Amino acid sequence: MEIKKGIGVSPGVVISTAVVLDAEDLLIPRRQVETADVPAEIKRVEKALAESVADLTRLRKETAAKHGKEIGNIFDFHLGILRDKTTLKQLLTEIQTNQTTAEYAVSVVMRRFAANFLKMSDKYLSERVKDVYDVERRILRNLIGQKHKGLGQLKQDVIVIAHDLLPSQTAALDRAHVRGFATDVGGRTSHTAIVARAMGIPAVVGLGDITSEVSGGDTVIIDGNRGVLIINPDEDQLIEHREFERKLIRLETELAELRDLPAQTLDGHVVSLQANIEFPEEVRDATHRGAQGIGLYRTEFLYLASAQEPTEEDHYNSYVEAIRLLKGRPLVIRTLDLGADKYTQEKAANPERNPFLGDRSIRMCLHDIPMFKRQLRAIMRASVLGDVRIMFPMISTLMELRQAKMVLKDVTEELEDENQPFRQDIPIGIMIEVPSAALMANHFAREVNFFSIGTNDLIQYTLACDRTNEKVAGLFCPAHPAVLALIRDVIRAGVRNSISVSVCGEMAGEALYTLLLLGLGLTIFSMNGPDIPEVKKIIRSTTMAHAKQVARRVMSFDSERQVMHFLREETRKIIPEAF
Repeated sequence: MEIKKGIGVSPGVVISTAVVLDAEDLLIPRRQVETADVPAEIKRVEKALAESVADLTRLRKETAAKHGKEIGNIFDFHLGILRDKTTLKQLLTEIQTNQTTAEYAVSVVMRRFAANFLKMSDKYLSERVKDVYDVERRILRNLIGQKHKGLGQLKQDVIVIAHDLLPSQTAALDRAHVRGFATDVGGRTSHTAIVARAMGIPAVVGLGDITSEVSGGDTVIIDGNRGVLIINPDEDQLIEHREFERKLIRLETELAELRDLPAQTLDGHVVSLQANIEFPEEVRDATHRGAQGIGLYRTEFLYLASAQEPTEEDHYNSYVEAIRLLKGRPLVIRTLDLGADKYTQEKAANPERNPFLGDRSIRMCLHDIPMFKRQLRAIMRASVLGDVRIMFPMISTLMELRQAKMVLKDVTEELEDENQPFRQDIPIGIMIEVPSAALMANHFAREVNFFSIGTNDLIQYTLACDRTNEKVAGLFCPAHPAVLALIRDVIRAGVRNSISVSVCGEMAGEALYTLLLLGLGLTIFSMNGPDIPEVKKIIRSTTMAHAKQVARRVMSFDSERQVMHFLREETRKIIPEAF
């Protein structure tokens, strides 16, 4: 038995038989052709490009039908490469100038394209390199006439182990038999991870060299919640995890019965449970699980899913779709939060040395006013169709907030001049993600309608710990007393100034912290949809008096270990199945 720790990118616990994919590197030797054969090679490459476009267009359509338009749009990047005239020109030049085969020309040109991405030293772009390889392999398979042996028609349940899964491979997985997957490389922002979450396939990535440690036929356990993979578990581990699987199934059935019940404590205190989404289509699942609204609509994917920057209409159509599905429930739209580990191809052309402390989020928007205005115009136009609210991310100074509000005012004046209707009193909020904003919460509260605490970044910046760096991952802990003190003070500032406060980071959806946040006075929890039922169960099983007692005790501790041990024991009394 061996336990491997990676990055959980899609939740769930599964036990099954491993199938290991090889890297599928197609080695293309350099081979020259006679001058008379060059036109034939050109025709072959043109045909392969056309077939690849047809393949991807079909895959995009099928993926969009199953998992939503935004997931299908992942393949716009692939199609953009194939349809780019520069790509064809480079291929033809390679064949004509060096008299090489179509296969070798494809290999040279696409590897050169991939190398340009790698030179930019940016995490997001390193993920896009995999998309380039995906395109290369597809063209080569069409040239060679090789039928790809995919995972679309399996006859038994498996867990897929691979060095990496390309987005097209992930989208084509047979959901009936692929119980989960694990990869050597990858991160939370990769297209593969996004597709896995959309499909509901438990997945762990970034496991190092898992493909050399697992053999086909091995029994493996994937825990996508904790980012763990267990190879050939012993009998005790199997019994434990099978029981855990059964408990989770029973718990899920039990929690489903709470869907339409209020998130209300035993002594009558009511809070609001909302969901975080990236795509409009996620609204259905969120409301099905009991979400009373969307507390965080991440809009970055409009930029990351395509090589082209989204238009005002692209923004508007996405917001309108989410509003339609919410049927009057609130929708908090966070303005663009690019930068750090999320970059578009264009923005990453000149990577920063320290992007997490660089030109990201609201800073990037204030440096590119036309881009910022396009998004704000779309939000304001959509605001008349439902309960829409605007939230600015990573505000660190009052000046940034005032500048953002000034741009919004310019947008509303433009819309008035154009006789475009919009909501005059749209609520405006900010993300509390950096210590400066948390420490000045009383000042910010006088200028906004609501706060939303982004605990992921708040923890990172408070503890000086890069949450994407596995070397210091152990330092990243929501239970650190300094982090808890900032959260408590922000909630108090909200109460003092009569504005609402939510937590929209991962902490809101972790059952371990529900009693604490409730006791600190939090009134809105915003989390991933699947986490809502468990959090509701805890809220409906306690009293405010008990939650406040828990919070007082926790705030007296001076170490995260004490905090986590105490909260685990208190939560276990309510949901023992969760531990």
